[in-house]
Amino acid sequence: MSKKYYITTPIYYPSGNWHLGHCYTTVCCDALARFKRLQGYDVYYLTGTDEHGQKIQERARQQNMEPKEFVNGLVDDIKKLWKLLDISYTKFIRTTDPEHEAAVQKIFTKLYEKGDIYKSTYEGWYCTPCESYWTQTQLKDGNCPDCGREVKLTKEDSYFFRLSKYQDRVEELLTKTDFLEPKSRVNEMVNNFIRPGLNDLSVSRTSFDWGVKVPFDPDHVIYVWIDALSNYITALGYTSDNEQDFETYWPADTHMMAKEIIRFHSIIWPAILMALELPLPKKVFAHGWLLFGGDKMSKSKGNVVDPFILVDRYGLDAVRYYLLTALPADGTDGTYTNEAFIKKINTDLVNTLGNLVSRTVAMTEQYFDGVIPSPEIKDELDQDFINEIKSIRDKVTDLLEKIQFSKALEEIILLTERANKYIDQTTPWVLAKDPDKKSRLKTVIYNLCESIRTVAVLLRPFLIQTPNKIFEQLGVKDDELIAIESAGQFPPKLAGCKVKKGEIIFPRLKLEQELEELSKLC
Repeated sequence: MSKKYYITTPIYYPSGNWHLGHCYTTVCCDALARFKRLQGYDVYYLTGTDEHGQKIQERARQQNMEPKEFVNGLVDDIKKLWKLLDISYTKFIRTTDPEHEAAVQKIFTKLYEKGDIYKSTYEGWYCTPCESYWTQTQLKDGNCPDCGREVKLTKEDSYFFRLSKYQDRVEELLTKTDFLEPKSRVNEMVNNFIRPGLNDLSVSRTSFDWGVKVPFDPDHVIYVWIDALSNYITALGYTSDNEQDFETYWPADTHMMAKEIIRFHSIIWPAILMALELPLPKKVFAHGWLLFGGDKMSKSKGNVVDPFILVDRYGLDAVRYYLLTALPADGTDGTYTNEAFIKKINTDLVNTLGNLVSRTVAMTEQYFDGVIPSPEIKDELDQDFINEIKSIRDKVTDLLEKIQFSKALEEIILLTERANKYIDQTTPWVLAKDPDKKSRLKTVIYNLCESIRTVAVLLRPFLIQTPNKIFEQLGVKDDELIAIESAGQFPPKLAGCKVKKGEIIFPRLKLEQELEELSKLC
């Protein structure tokens, strides 16, 4: 039986145009899903959209549309975006799917019958854009502590989830295990939310009707906490007639999301699962924001970057590479600028990776008629380089297991830099002039080709087109030579492959010209 791996993005809220900030989590999850598949795992990768709520209803009304009609167009757009970025998800869930809505009603009823949901009256400060309630003490300068916008005092009958009942268990989960990462998030959740005391949570609304009805009290709509968060189990068929996927893949291995929704995923969601007596996810990972001009990318603020424009102009892999290196591994924020984007592509992909492939293939053609030679004479310089090639797979694997994409790619690029340095150190063009150095030249060229093959293998989870272009130029056709476990292996299996110089993998970008063009397009 193959090993299982279940990874999820948050389900995205379709209230406006999609932007580069939405793409970050999804591309990261895609890289991890692809990596796990290469390791032989049976991967279930879930993404989708969170389509209910007052904000959607208001936006639809402003457009003179029904809510479902309004979200349908935005869902079509996000699916086009995921196709453009070659996102290999297993399932796309919508909270308007009939199967999901039916499951949410069953979950709500189950919690009610157990006594973990009860009816009362709610009064509190409500932020419509964030769909969040806040107490007076949680407000920041009288506004929403998350987005800084105006909140309104709301009073209505509501059903409540007994979140307070699970306070001690949730605190223990966060402080005694590795459930929430990066670790910097734990103190924030414990000190800001848990230790001041968890209040019971309003889980229904009567002020709007765009949502799943409480089955035994249809004046109430089931609120986002039960509706949206439950997608991670309803997508697998929980409470349905066929729970095979749920039994196979749950609990999730990794829930990934941006930091603004970790309270929901690290406190509320575990408490709901505890109440349902279900296993908890193994890990919640909350990354930082991709900032634009020092501020979070936001549809409402208009400071967004259109990924369709970037992919059309620079290619899929350039955009994926930038996203996967955009944020630090410690959970802090990263900043997008057009200049940083262009410079990153030129530095890493054009000057380092592309240059290495072009130089090595050209030398193999020139010195060995395009046939990769078997290594013969080796010295200490070669062994140091070989050791670095051999060690790279374990480094990248370890970093990906820790969900550190930027560091994993940094290690791969460091190897390409090392290979370029190896060319300068060994001077193949000098060796080629001396017939007595032919055996030494064979070793140098072989080692360079092997380093490039290893880099291409390790790039497979991250980039879609580039690894295959490299394999094609190296003449690699054997599946064994592109398998993830082959990275860093050093028997001379590559010898005999016929290289073939192809198009430049990443053409050089003229910074000023590109900045001018992007200023017109974005």
